[in-house]
Amino acid sequence: MNFRSFSILAPFLVMVLSLVIMARTQTQLAPEATEVWEPVPETVQPGDDGQPPSDAIVLFDGRGLAGWRGKDGEPRWDASDEAITVTPGAGDLYTKRSFGDVQLHIEWRSPVEVVGEGQGRGNSGVFLMSRYEVQVLDSFENRTYSNGQAGSIYKQYIPLVNASRPPGQWQSYDIIFCAPRFRSDATLERPATMTVLHNGVLVQNHVTLRGPTLYIGEPVYEAHPAKAPLMLQDHGNPVSFRNIWVRELERTPSTNQ
Repeated sequence: MNFRSFSILAPFLVMVLSLVIMARTQTQLAPEATEVWEPVPETVQPGDDGQPPSDAIVLFDGRGLAGWRGKDGEPRWDASDEAITVTPGAGDLYTKRSFGDVQLHIEWRSPVEVVGEGQGRGNSGVFLMSRYEVQVLDSFENRTYSNGQAGSIYKQYIPLVNASRPPGQWQSYDIIFCAPRFRSDATLERPATMTVLHNGVLVQNHVTLRGPTLYIGEPVYEAHPAKAPLMLQDHGNPVSFRNIWVRELERTPSTNQ
């Protein structure tokens, strides 16, 4: 074998030798060498029949608005029939408690009587940290711009599919939200991400948000507190909500971070 042939074969021989050494090392390891026993995940009791899990913070269970406020004081939405419904013109609704990273479950219903079309039909919104919106809209046989229909991250991400039910039927969002992180000098360290299931169907798959929700223009991050209230939007349509709960996600085993 001449030098040129050897130089061509050398990388291949090194790779083969590495695989042989790796295989021998793997066979010599005991199974226990790759077992991790700490930390032990805490036990959470799953909810049955639509009930929240045992570690959830229940924000609305059909019994009033004690955990909510209006922008300038007491909430003025209707709370009856085990649901809260937008009172058009009353303003947005905020949780008294603030949140960062969460798993959020919320159920919503557009009015059974269809009024308007496009963005004027069953319009509201779920705003994480009062800034990052998952659009609520009657998108059952109701065409509008795709990044503004139900299940969209408003004006940022089109839903993967339209999983809307007919108006008047209850629908659900299950949202995994990771809040943005900012450095001490107020610059962005890590953008927010979001995963959304609409009626149990994946419509947003761990998307990276470009900034807070804007109606006009391109979003830009500005530093804000690590936690902020959840907000439900008054967009002038009597949309209803029920069975709202969150799980705070800060408590994660260090090996998974």
